[in-house]
Amino acid sequence: MKSFKLAAHEIVALAPGHGGCLATDRITVDGAPVGYCYREASSNKMDSGWRFFAGDESEEYMGSSGNHGIYDINTVANYDQAIIPVLGAPQGSAFERIGNKLVPVEGA
Repeated sequence: MKSFKLAAHEIVALAPGHGGCLATDRITVDGAPVGYCYREASSNKMDSGWRFFAGDESEEYMGSSGNHGIYDINTVANYDQAIIPVLGAPQGSAFERIGNKLVPVEGA
């Protein structure tokens, strides 16, 4: 059982209605900020296409399904509000953290 950094009662409506996403335990369990994210084609009606990473996850780490999960985007926004301004970006967009902001990745 995972021990999340935020308790369910700490989650507030910051970015409701955006659908689901993938986020790693580095964010939801360890409390690391989002260091890299991208939006790909949705895999189903509930999927927004967003994928959120701290940015230091290895291929081996990502290979274990126990190290990431599917969450409502609002949940991830509660862990890192820096994602909120980029949520309207189209599929194919990618962002990396520079300071306190997520900025577009060139060539993504």
